[in-house]
Order: sequence, then structure tokens, then C-alpha cells
Amino acid sequence: MSSSSHRCNGKKYKSIEDEPVTSFPHLSINMLFRLYNEDSRVYGPVNPLLINKLRLQRAMAHQAVMCTSTSWSWTWRFIVFILILLQVAVADVFLWPEPQTVRWESGARIVLNPAFEISAPDHPELSSAVARYAALIRTERWYPVQVPRSVVITRKAGTDSEVVILNVFVVDLAADLQHGVDESYTIEISPTSSNASLSAGTVWGAMRGLETFSQLLRVAEPSANAPLYIERGVFISDKPNYPHRGILLDIARNFFPVEDIKRTIRALSHNKLNVLHLHITDAQSFPLEIKSEPDLAVKGSFGPQFIYYQEHVVDLVRYGRRHGVRVIPEIDAPGHTASWGGAHPDIVTCLDEFWLPNPADWSQRLASEPGSGQLNPLMDKTYEVVKNVIDEVAALFSDHFFHAGGDEVAPACWKRSDLVTDFLARPNDDARNNTLSDLLTTYIERTRAMIDVHNKTAVYWEDILLGAEVKVQRASVPAATTILQTWNNGPLNTKTLTAAGYRTIVSSNDFFYLDCGHGGFLGNDSQYDQNFNDDPTSTVNYGGRGGSWCAPFKTWARIYDYDITANLTEDEAKLVLGGEVALWSEQADETVLDAMLWPRSAALAESLWSGNRDPADATKKRSGDAIDRLNDWRFRLVHRGINAEPLQPLWCLKNPRMCNSVY
Repeated sequence: MSSSSHRCNGKKYKSIEDEPVTSFPHLSINMLFRLYNEDSRVYGPVNPLLINKLRLQRAMAHQAVMCTSTSWSWTWRFIVFILILLQVAVADVFLWPEPQTVRWESGARIVLNPAFEISAPDHPELSSAVARYAALIRTERWYPVQVPRSVVITRKAGTDSEVVILNVFVVDLAADLQHGVDESYTIEISPTSSNASLSAGTVWGAMRGLETFSQLLRVAEPSANAPLYIERGVFISDKPNYPHRGILLDIARNFFPVEDIKRTIRALSHNKLNVLHLHITDAQSFPLEIKSEPDLAVKGSFGPQFIYYQEHVVDLVRYGRRHGVRVIPEIDAPGHTASWGGAHPDIVTCLDEFWLPNPADWSQRLASEPGSGQLNPLMDKTYEVVKNVIDEVAALFSDHFFHAGGDEVAPACWKRSDLVTDFLARPNDDARNNTLSDLLTTYIERTRAMIDVHNKTAVYWEDILLGAEVKVQRASVPAATTILQTWNNGPLNTKTLTAAGYRTIVSSNDFFYLDCGHGGFLGNDSQYDQNFNDDPTSTVNYGGRGGSWCAPFKTWARIYDYDITANLTEDEAKLVLGGEVALWSEQADETVLDAMLWPRSAALAESLWSGNRDPADATKKRSGDAIDRLNDWRFRLVHRGINAEPLQPLWCLKNPRMCNSVY
């Protein structure tokens, strides 16, 4: 359009620079803002001049629609203007997580040749991934479930081109799957070439690129004969915002068969999550075979069929590597260790006592939940057993991180031991009586050395530093060599830890605990016996938590919208390694695993991979755009054998925007 004037509904517009900003019902301006900028980044920061032009053109097009004689004429002039200006178009391709940069070309679609193949360097894990994705591409044949929310110009008319081969290039084949490894990649698919390319710095980046390539493919109709195709030529440049992106799975409170854990690893890989944190031991069970301490599993598990034997662990770690997923072990101690008592009752205090002797006095608890027992730091045998466990676990798991727990030490449990009470009555080197914090410090310092000797980085829960009743001094857990995982007080504790110089993994229960809102699991609980809302002091059943200490339920949007570096300085934010959603398994096992994890864990995946903010306006979250892509991705996960729970009624996917809180 030119700057010549025109009239509509009696109002004269003398130039496009003078037009007001109004809504245009056919093409979302927010969508258009993401199309292009002069830095050649799609879905990125937009040139201000271009934004103004788009706003003003939208305003004129809207006024044109309001003029009955010229409505569609002006609408299509506007569309043509956009195509000429940008030379690209919106593609209704739902990618998850959204890549950092996507630039669609104009032109016809690109059909996958029936003889399509993937060519890649010879590498054990990469070759496995290539074979896996080649099979997936041939069999998936995805037809989108989600209806695009906007009028979409898919491509110019023309003859379809073909892609025959995907060439994979890797710069460093030797880079190991460890924290901070390069996961970046680029994809280039041109309508003028039958060869597509995927370039990555490492094997693990190439795996991320293979996942994106698989999501680009679909069929035009749900027919067995419909060809697989890619919407148009495209260039993608991608990398994660955070190096640590994962799921914590509690396999101690309930047992999860190996095949179900493998399926979870596969789902992690599809979502570009790269960490499976296995919370292996807890008060309820010790399900891991330790050959030097065989009775720990024999007497501490739920039975021989509920033990992870060492060949299982080797298999899981190998499977994780083939999917680009690090498997990190956690041996939680010295609290949460009642299960050690079957093999070694002499090193566990308050063993087999009722966990809450006085319900009216929480300070007298012997554990934070049923299953009382804590390792006694004053016994030499404790360290003999712990060393045997650490030595074997460190050898079984190839990851450089070793999570040693350290959370929720119950003071009253330790005080059940005469050794401990005698220790507390004696003065220490500072001429003051010993404390339980001194006791914890003794345990942490002695066992930390056992981890260090294996060249592992020790990870602990924040409690060892921030515990209200028992904690260690910072000198015992140097920030330079220690990682802390935060789970309380949301961004406040993240701020406290990073301000103190600690690298931090975020798992705030206010945002990332997947089991929250499910209700309590304690039996003989009379608080549920309330037929009428007649007690203003009780908020369990009416407008309350329903017995869940961390209620409410954490929706996908709650997870997606959490900014894990909120209110941090630039230097503090650099210490945040990433985050993990956590599935504690008091009320979960393999029968509900997929639905409790997915697609909510996918929300974390995009938030930590490419962010939760609208690249065109960083002050806004992009969850409104994400819901369409996540809805379709949920159905695609189900198609891939991951039984993810639905986010909305299917009607919502067929009627875009109609299920939003604001249209």
C-alpha cells in the first residue's frame, strides 16, 4: 500500500503512518510480529519500524473490513502486502519445545521421498538415535489434532520438491554426556535441494535436532497413502537456555518397573529434557542392589521382585545415553533412612517407632512422614556402610553428579540415641555444648570426602544449609564445589542460595511438585469427616488443601509460567543451572506414571529450553500461544506410546481460542 489517502465510513486516512492501532479479526498482529525482523530471526526481537508498519497496516485493513463494499478487497491487499514485505508465511507446524529460531521459506511443500534415509557419523549412541528416528519417521505419519487459531497462508502454489536424505554433521564426536555439554544444532531444508542438513556441535545436540526434524513431518490427511511432507523450506537454529532440565522420579516409596522408567527416559528425550534424577532410597525402601551390602536391598526393599539389580542400572544408564538423558542417582541420608535398619538396625536411631508420637507437637516428630529412622553419625560402622554404598553407586552411574540428599533431619529422632544425648551434653572445641547441627556437619564432612574421591560433584537438598532446626555451616559445603537443590519458598530460597554463591537446581514445591493437590495418604484421618462447612477453623475439605501439604495441583500453566531466576541479579541468575519437576511417589506407581508426568513435564521442557516469554514482547508470557502447540503435542505423545493426560476437552482443539479465559 502507498501513502495516498483513502476514506472508509466517512473517515479520511492520509497515510499509513497516521493510522491508529485497532484489532484485526483475521490475522493476529501478535502472530505477525513474530514472523520476521531485520536480524533474520523468526520468533525473536522485532525491528520497531517493522512493528509500526504492521500495526498501521492492520489498522487500515480493519477499517477496510468495516466497509462493506471493499471488505475482502482490503483484506487480501493486506495479506499480499505482508507476503511481499516478509517473503515468508506462517506455518501451522506445532513444534515442542519451540526452537529458538525458525525461519520458513516461501515455496511449495517438501515431500519425503519413500527412499529417505539419514546419513550420520559412526558413533554408538548417535547410530542408535539415527535408527530410532528413521523408524519413527517412517511409522508416525502425524496428522495434527489441534486446529490452527489464525488464518494461515501455508505456501505458494507450485510443484512439490523432495527430500531424499538428511545429512548429519557433528563437530565433536568425543564430547561426553555430562552437565553443560553443547546441545545446540541447526537444521536447513531447502526446496532447491534434495539433501537436508543437520549440524551439531556434539552427538547430543544432533539428537535434539533429530527430534525437531521428526516433528516437522506430517501428512495432509489421515490416510495411509498420504505422503509425508514438510510445510516448506525452513532454517532452524536452536539451543537450550539452561543446561539442567529434568524430572525427579521417586522410586523408593513405590516401585517402578524398569520398562516404565525406560519409557519415561524416551519421553524425556522427545521433550528435549536431559536429566532423570532417580530418588533411589528413602525411609520406605532401599530397592538397589549393593553387592558389598546385600542385606540393604534384601531386607530393605518390598521384596525380591522390587529390587533394581545392578544389571538393571547398567541397562538404564545405557538406555539414557542412547536418548541423550543423564541418569543421576540420589542416596538420601542421613534422614529418610529407616529402610537401612533392616540390614543394620544398630546404626539407625528411632527405628520402627511411630513417626508422630504427639500429633499436637510437630517438633516431637520422628520423621516428616511415616517411616522413622536416621543414620547415627556417631558410629564408625555408619561410615563403613555408607562408603560401601557410595562406592558402588558412583561406579554404576556414569554421571558426574552424585545427589546425597541431606533433607528433613528430625531432631527428636537423633535424640532417641544415648550416644547423641551424651554428645549434646559435652562441650566442643569452642567451649560450648555440641548441637545437632554439629552432628549433621560431622556426617556431611565425612561422607562428602567419599563422594569427592570418585571425582563426582556433590548435590544436596537446600536443607543442609537452610534448615530451620538443623543445618551445617557454609564452610562445610564450599560453594565452589557444591550444588544445592531448592524446594521451599519459591524464588526466595533461590535468591538466598545464589546470593551465597551456590550453583542451584530449582524444584520449588510451589511450582514444580507434580504430586501436589492429590490429597493426603495417611489412614485413620478424622479431619475428612466433615459433612457441613460449619467449622471456620478447618480448611481441609471446604476451600482448603484436602490434606495435601503442597496443594493446589500444579497445572501445566503454573509450571510453564514460573521464572526460575525471578528477582535475581545477573550474576545470581548465572548460578541457576536449571530445574526439575518432581514426582514423589507416595500415591504414584507405574499405573499412573505417564499421566502424572505428562504433559506437565513438557511445560517445564519448553520453559527451560527456549523460555516462557513472548519473543516479540518480553514483558508477556507466551502461554496463550503455547496451549495450542502443547495440546497437539500431548496427542502426539499419546501416539508415541506416552499416556499423557488431556489438557482440555477435544472440542477446544477444534475451536481455537474458544476455551481461553480471554479471547
